[in-house]
Amino acid sequence: MSLSDALSRVAIGDPAVAANAARLQVADAAITQADVRPRDVVGVDAEDFAGTGPYSPLDRSQTTAWYERTWERGGKREARIGAARSDIGIVSTRNRLRMLDLMAQVQAAWVEALATEAAISIAEQRLAAAQRVATETNRRVVRALDPLFAAERAKTTVAQARIALDQARENARIARVTLASYWGGTADYSLDASPFDKLETAAVAGDDSPDLALLAAERGAAGARVRLAETGNVGDPTARVGVRHFGQGNDVAIMVGGSIPLGNRAANRGNVARANAEAHAAEAEIAVTRVQIGREIDRLVAERASLATEIARIEGEVLPSAERAVALVRDGFARGGTAFSFLEVNQAGQTVVDARSRRVELLRRFHLAGARLDRLTGRHASLLASAENRR
Repeated sequence: MSLSDALSRVAIGDPAVAANAARLQVADAAITQADVRPRDVVGVDAEDFAGTGPYSPLDRSQTTAWYERTWERGGKREARIGAARSDIGIVSTRNRLRMLDLMAQVQAAWVEALATEAAISIAEQRLAAAQRVATETNRRVVRALDPLFAAERAKTTVAQARIALDQARENARIARVTLASYWGGTADYSLDASPFDKLETAAVAGDDSPDLALLAAERGAAGARVRLAETGNVGDPTARVGVRHFGQGNDVAIMVGGSIPLGNRAANRGNVARANAEAHAAEAEIAVTRVQIGREIDRLVAERASLATEIARIEGEVLPSAERAVALVRDGFARGGTAFSFLEVNQAGQTVVDARSRRVELLRRFHLAGARLDRLTGRHASLLASAENRR
């Protein structure tokens, strides 16, 4: 299984996908509601149906049935729809960020799984070396070149190496289970380990970071709210028409009326000021976040370059020298001379194990830093788009 295979499975099968779809449905419903204009009103007024005086209240009563409509002015409806549509952009971008965060977790789990697989190889080599040394030690004990306790010490080293190998295999199984849990799978699969040894330190730019895309969407939404708040400066006229019935004489009359709010600009200036402040804050946040992302990217790139340099030196200088030392010590030990003891052979072999373990740890840190870089730059966003198209 490759990294892209794991990420594709998560992009399709993770429960967060359904949650993100539900959030988009909420935003779509808000657009539908924003398109609704003020509702018309019908009513009935009854006047003079009770009182004092020489005439019957019923004779003096007046009943009016009326219909009222409000006309929105200043582009209120369009501004409401625009504000709701801008929220769609925010929800969509946040959904993508959540999925990218999830993919970063999966990528980190994938790196941990590869590191545990690499540790198995080291443990196997350690066990094989311990067994070879134990065999040579037993021969030397038989020939009375080494004391009896040297054979027991070699036997203990083999047991420790076997335990370490079993633990390395169990750690690798747990790491595969952890990785597979992101798509509800099991550990019954193998990993493509070839990318673990590759060191890619290409230049990275953070101008297209998805975090900046979210802030840009929030800036657009703030601008839409400014336009919506400004429409509140325009009053909406209301017109009313009705029919009035007079109880005395059983006559009817047509009535017409209307109204419009006064002082709208002064009454709404607080909302406009707040919306403008939110837009300015969103713009400032973009500038701050761009600097922070650039700073973190520079740090990660420098860290990966340093790790790559140390890995190259271990591979080119430390491991060859340590392996030559082991070969020389084991050769002298196997020939039966007294110049080398079991302790020296064991120390030489441990130096090689330590160097290989150090290399695996540096590779692990290198690829974890790469996972963070991929998250900051949105490298795997194309997998999200492909998954959305398949759905």
